[in-house]
Amino acid sequence: MEVKSTEFIISNSDVSKSPKPTLPEIAFIGRSNVGKSSLINMLANKQNLAKTSSTPGKTQLINHFLINKNMYWVDLPGYGFAKVSQTKRGDWTKMIWNYVEKRSNLCNLFVLIDARHTPQAKDIDFINKLGQKGVPFSIIFTKADKEAQKVVSANIALFKTALMKTWEEMPIAFVSSAVKRLGRKEILEFIESLRSSAPMNTSDENDSKK
Repeated sequence: MEVKSTEFIISNSDVSKSPKPTLPEIAFIGRSNVGKSSLINMLANKQNLAKTSSTPGKTQLINHFLINKNMYWVDLPGYGFAKVSQTKRGDWTKMIWNYVEKRSNLCNLFVLIDARHTPQAKDIDFINKLGQKGVPFSIIFTKADKEAQKVVSANIALFKTALMKTWEEMPIAFVSSAVKRLGRKEILEFIESLRSSAPMNTSDENDSKK
């Protein structure tokens, strides 16, 4: 897949205000400071498509980008949350799950996992909940350049072992580095395979799943 054009479409806190679900959609999510915006920019080959920040919790809305005029990429708020109020945490949690469960044209949710760390309970719990709800997803291990390869490999192996306690088989997973552009080709090829196989929806109906 070659990214030929990118266009910011809309940011909002209500899934019902998202673009009509007439194109396939790929979304990205992860704990705060997992490198989500940097990964999106690397995949799109555009430095400032998604807003990056050294402060966790920068992404606070559902952000839609039109890619190649034939699909949407969506930057979602993190589920680990920055240092915000309990009320704000509740609002973000509701926003995330409303999107994940109700967006009818969602082909895949990329769950980003920081490869620098051993398995975190919040990541495992989030993935297990996706499985319980039947949400299509795959995993991207990020920041693979920030630690020695031996450490990264060990952390990924530990994560897979932790997942296999509740899963019969390991979900599709990729290893990436936004700095070194590691995994870009493989992830884009996977996205293109999802887009090309997704059924086209030309309905103007509300995008909530029936």
